[in-house]
Amino acid sequence: MKPRIAIFFTGGTICMRVDEGFGGIVPALSAKQILDTIPDIDELADIEVIEFGHYPGPHMTPDIMFGLSEQIKHYVHREDIDGVIVTHGTDTLEETAYFLDCTIDTSIPIIVIGAMRNSSEPDWDGPRNLRDALILAGSREAHGYGVLLCLSDSINAASEATKTDTNQLNTFASFDFGPIGRIVNGTVMMYRKPVRREVFTIKELPHHVPLLKCYAGMDAMLIDCALQYGASGLVIEAFGVGNVPPSVFYALKRAVEANIPIVLTSRCPVGRIEHIYAYEGAGKHLYDAGIIFADYLNGQKARIKLIAALGAGYDISKIRQAFEWA
Repeated sequence: MKPRIAIFFTGGTICMRVDEGFGGIVPALSAKQILDTIPDIDELADIEVIEFGHYPGPHMTPDIMFGLSEQIKHYVHREDIDGVIVTHGTDTLEETAYFLDCTIDTSIPIIVIGAMRNSSEPDWDGPRNLRDALILAGSREAHGYGVLLCLSDSINAASEATKTDTNQLNTFASFDFGPIGRIVNGTVMMYRKPVRREVFTIKELPHHVPLLKCYAGMDAMLIDCALQYGASGLVIEAFGVGNVPPSVFYALKRAVEANIPIVLTSRCPVGRIEHIYAYEGAGKHLYDAGIIFADYLNGQKARIKLIAALGAGYDISKIRQAFEWA
């Protein structure tokens, strides 16, 4: 029997084309128009279409992600559904994919895809990515891996992959651990499981969780502004292995003393953060002050995870346990 796959169309470049009236690329294609570009699609799966929206990637928000997650939960709990696909804009694809990974507890494959070329271009990659996703979502091999990204023949874990290039088709990669599989001549080949996953039961999304990046000469202003605005938590991308300017350290320390969870990650694209340096503003003092270390997560993923943990009602102790591996 053919697998039954639910496809959530949320928008992004995969549904866009050039519109001379608007002077550029805009959302245009319906789900049917996209599906009709795959000649053998009826042989791959029975498809259930959900037109969730026509959001460009930059228009996605945690509230929209939460609504998408809640809808997908209804489908993964149906006995007749074998897999779920989500089409998405690549700019925020990794954040939505990771939000779904953090909030949906299922062994059924959930595959998030997009396109780097729009439908007006001769090398539009949307149909191929969608065809590969149908193969992956309908395979037994993909069960139990959490949410997966499937673009340009490569399969990556939502918890590990990031967009690495502004234009190339194979833009999504896992710098630290590599892909977990590939689609080769229509065959699914899985190499390994994701390194780590947690699932949170969200009760209510936090109001404001900003992400800040350290830079040379950074002071306390942006951190103080975030706290004055009512931030529920804060993620900061530190230098290197986990160090910040002295003024930033003292601002973060004040936030922790005010019971605001602060998560530290690195602005470097590869590697984990550690508490080995001990000068003013270095990792050891940050850790001793109660800053939570995000290990291998990048800034945007750490923010999504902090949102999920706060939304689940976690206190700082439980948030630390969710982030720190050892």
